Amino acid sequence: MNRTIKKVAVLGSGVMGSRIACHFAGVGVPVLLLDMVPKEAAESTKPAERNKLVNDALTAAVKSNPSPVYTKDAVKKITTGNFDDNMKDIAQCDWIIEVVVERLDIKKLIYDKVEQFRKPGTLVTSNTSGIPIHLMAEGRSDDFKQHFCGTHFFNPPRYLRLLEIIPTPHTDKAVVDFLMYYGDIILGKTTVLCKDTPAFIANRIGVFSIMQIFSLVDKMKLTIDEVEALTGPVIGRPKSATFRTADVVGIDTLVKVANGVYENCPDDEAKDLFKIPAWLQKIVDNNWLGDKTKQGFFKKIKTPEGKSEILTLNLDTFEYAPKSRPKFASIDAAKPIEDLHQRLKMLVQSPDKAGEFYKHFHYGLFSYISHRIPEISDTVYSVDDAMKAGFGWEIGAFETWDLLGVERTVKAMQEAGHSVASWVTDMLSKGHKSFYKIENGKRLAYLPATGDYAPASSGDDSGFIVLSNHTDKLVWKNNSCQLYNIGDDVLGLQWNTKMGSIGGDVLSGIQTAIEKAEKDFKGLVIGNEGANFSAGANVGLIFMLAIEQEYDELDMAIRLFQNTMMRARYSSVPVVVAPHGLALGGACELSLHADKVCPAAETYTGLVELGVGLIPGGGGTKEFVLRAADEMHVDEPDTITLKNRFLTIATAKVATSAAEGFEIGVYRKGLDEVVMNQGRRIAEARKSVIEIYDSGYVQPVQRNDVKVLGRSALGALLSGINGMQRANYATEHDGVVARKLAYVMCGGDLSEPSLVSEQYLLDLEREAFLSLCGEKKTLERIQSVLKSGKPVRN
Repeated sequence: MNRTIKKVAVLGSGVMGSRIACHFAGVGVPVLLLDMVPKEAAESTKPAERNKLVNDALTAAVKSNPSPVYTKDAVKKITTGNFDDNMKDIAQCDWIIEVVVERLDIKKLIYDKVEQFRKPGTLVTSNTSGIPIHLMAEGRSDDFKQHFCGTHFFNPPRYLRLLEIIPTPHTDKAVVDFLMYYGDIILGKTTVLCKDTPAFIANRIGVFSIMQIFSLVDKMKLTIDEVEALTGPVIGRPKSATFRTADVVGIDTLVKVANGVYENCPDDEAKDLFKIPAWLQKIVDNNWLGDKTKQGFFKKIKTPEGKSEILTLNLDTFEYAPKSRPKFASIDAAKPIEDLHQRLKMLVQSPDKAGEFYKHFHYGLFSYISHRIPEISDTVYSVDDAMKAGFGWEIGAFETWDLLGVERTVKAMQEAGHSVASWVTDMLSKGHKSFYKIENGKRLAYLPATGDYAPASSGDDSGFIVLSNHTDKLVWKNNSCQLYNIGDDVLGLQWNTKMGSIGGDVLSGIQTAIEKAEKDFKGLVIGNEGANFSAGANVGLIFMLAIEQEYDELDMAIRLFQNTMMRARYSSVPVVVAPHGLALGGACELSLHADKVCPAAETYTGLVELGVGLIPGGGGTKEFVLRAADEMHVDEPDTITLKNRFLTIATAKVATSAAEGFEIGVYRKGLDEVVMNQGRRIAEARKSVIEIYDSGYVQPVQRNDVKVLGRSALGALLSGINGMQRANYATEHDGVVARKLAYVMCGGDLSEPSLVSEQYLLDLEREAFLSLCGEKKTLERIQSVLKSGKPVRN
């Protein structure tokens, strides 16, 4: 691809524009962010006054939570200006993204200015979600048309991975190919090629899904709280489920998209579902639009005691009442089932009201998506990818259909009065029983246009490795782990425990994987495909052993964890870890001991054990001491480096992105490598294993030269801990734990700085961990985490 993006212009600094600018800055691209001159500053010559609108918008974006950038320093790459004074500066930009108000006449006025200043060949795209792309290209020059298309980001751009690419008939194919590539590799997006149809793919299917649920509310007499219980994480959807999602997006926005489909899709067989029900129209008329108006389907209030409480709207009385906890026998029975696929099968087959809802919902959804091909897309995987990346579905609609059995479900749908597109019945008549299949580790999808299977990807899929696609190359497994041959003489290990927790089975899996890799392979990749890599060690096991005072067994468990981490560090072949999502506690310790880490950009890592009244006991404390020793400089006091490392652990600091993982010292600059697209991290990790092995990998030797500072640093750290307690920044028990940590990190009560071995530090670490397991307040914290997910502050 002979195109480079050195600078981007974003025209429009509203909620989307400012956050799109932040995302580009976050990946390292300089941005010019422009907006209007405020009316009151029309005659002013002061840049601060003329740029007030854009500057205020950017400031609000940067302050928003969650952060739109990977690190705060990224904002320095954004230059602000206004349409009157700075439009000429777009001549220095390689990509111009228009994000102004959703009115065609205003967009065309902006494009008139763009055509005056853009250099030929510059990309111009619109982030519109509702205006046909081809209408915006009308009347423009040939060069503009060739380099123009839609690029629909989802809000917030950093976190929602979908980027819909919508070309016009005039768009150069090379431009489309470049945007698909750039969005994937550089921006970390799931890029989906869309047709220029109303609401494109994700909003078309997503809003249909919501409107269908609204119709079932009336048909089945369901309450809002019942729907939220039925349509959230239990079926692989976000916690915001249905009505909360509408509040977040904006109920007026939802109604606008629904009206747009109803008015502009006369041939949509389900268009009547997009009619706004009377109760929804009343909500809009009341201006109860969700979060933006502080009330919608839900409303947050303060109780007389000063506590926050969420109230739910009653759609019959239009009054708010405390949230209820609906009870469905099938959901109660399904919740303990960790595997989403098994859980969905059970729920749809349930004989209660929930099962009835799931049948109605899925049959209607399957019918609708079948009729949208080839209208909105030629491929089934584009529909699934769009819903997973844009609406946070864990499993796509066609994937769910496969799971429930296409042939069996089609029969049930027809009996229930739901039509199915002819291409689906044609597929079944040809003997093809599923929309997807796996061959040689690659996923193929049925292509209706050809009547055969093709790679489930719009471009080169060689950079995507899905571990579970290699079931035909399973090397070993136990109750929690699976070890695969992922090609090129590399093994891949994953586990499927709750929250990716690391217990005995997982530790055994890591040890076995390394042993097998050392024998017959170049190295090992460790990753998994759950929502998170791992929330850390199995604290339930620790609590059980501690509460029963099984200290010998607890000592053995800690030794096993330490030995496994050291096995990863000192294996005879490279071990590369590819985390994503949460990588906390023990998972962070595994990263600290890997030869290399290839974290997804959205990886949240840190040594968080202090929060539950413990210190890192799986080699994490030892490794931070070792790294501090290696970082000590002759021109500054040694205690500064150690203190910084100590505070990172003592405050249970968590990096809120992989980039911050370097800042807190978990990842190593020049060695570990961030992967923007989460789906590519396993492939990047495999490539790293091969590169490290082929460069002449030599098995490392355990260190005996780790400098520890003894009493000279211990006094300073203990003084700091006492100060934190006196200022009420730390509780008494926080102080107990922190003093144990300080003791270990200083190498004990040594009279002078000394050189010690890693094993010496591991022993100190283990002894401190064990002693803290006997503390009543530590056990209270662990118990609180097990019950509520949060440690008690004691």
